Amino acid sequence: MKVAVIGGGVVGLSATVALLRRGADVRCYEPGEPMGERSAGDTRIFRLAHADPDMVALAGESRALFVKWSEEAGAALIDEVGTVISGAEVGTWANAMAAAGAAHEMVEAGSPLLRLPARSFAGPALIDPAGGIIRVDRLRAFLVDAIGNRLLRVHVDAIEETGPGVRVTSGAKSSTFDAVVICAGAGTSALAAGVGIDTPSALEHHLRVSFPVRPGGPAPLQCWITEPADGVLGTYQHLAGPGLWAVGGDIDAALVTWEGGRQAAEQASLEAVTDYVAEHLPFVEPRPAGGIYCTHNPDLGDGLQFVRNGRVLAMYGENLMKFAPLLGEMLASACIDGSIPSDAGPGAEGASS
Repeated sequence: MKVAVIGGGVVGLSATVALLRRGADVRCYEPGEPMGERSAGDTRIFRLAHADPDMVALAGESRALFVKWSEEAGAALIDEVGTVISGAEVGTWANAMAAAGAAHEMVEAGSPLLRLPARSFAGPALIDPAGGIIRVDRLRAFLVDAIGNRLLRVHVDAIEETGPGVRVTSGAKSSTFDAVVICAGAGTSALAAGVGIDTPSALEHHLRVSFPVRPGGPAPLQCWITEPADGVLGTYQHLAGPGLWAVGGDIDAALVTWEGGRQAAEQASLEAVTDYVAEHLPFVEPRPAGGIYCTHNPDLGDGLQFVRNGRVLAMYGENLMKFAPLLGEMLASACIDGSIPSDAGPGAEGASS
């Protein structure tokens, strides 16, 4: 079976690997660096913790596949430092963890089980012991090596269903495939529209900023997700590298609009996140040491969405890296047998066509 995967982010690379292992003749189209846009950076958060039991269960399946990948790679792809969720609504997350049978613990600020860059915070906290840091650098190397020469460093201009198959056009060249998978991040909406598939197209700018960690704090630091409360920024936080702490925030939507431009959005994000660090993280220096920019869809949260039209299957969502190996398997199976994986998470309505 001849298959094209459009998009060389972590989901596209994972799908390509899964298809290759099923014996497909597959090509992955990516004009930029593999995992260079929404998958950029050296570390990300892994967590079982979600507010939906189905998402917890799917994260557990993905975690098991990460273990297998780590064995193949000869190095751990997830550092098991744990992940903490804090805020007034974490009871919902705890209920979802319990329903899915996932280990977790609820604690208050000051608990000896916490290793965070702050001593106090709003609301109770949920500890997800299976959480930790995805080593994106190792993951990228593993996937790129597994794909080999199946990665085509070209931009896809159009996708079109024809009698013999699906034509993928890139510049003056075109190839016909038995099936196409679109998982191109910000580029998914435009490409999918060309074959009659509607996906959310809204975009906003996002900046994750890293700061030096002060000596003398707890170690190893747990990943941390904070819910917004009483004017305090909602954040996600994790080690970005040795001695560096990454913080991304839920910035006022009016400050990071697509129309407002990247420069203004990055400046607003930098100021908001730096102010948060200065006020709330005593073990982190409020001195920006670097940043990772990416695009973000404000209409999507945790969740997996799939849409098919004929021989073309599209997938979209946010916060997908923790599901990468599972999504690769799901997309490969659906591509080969012509099915549609079930949507999961907020807004899930089952398979779409």
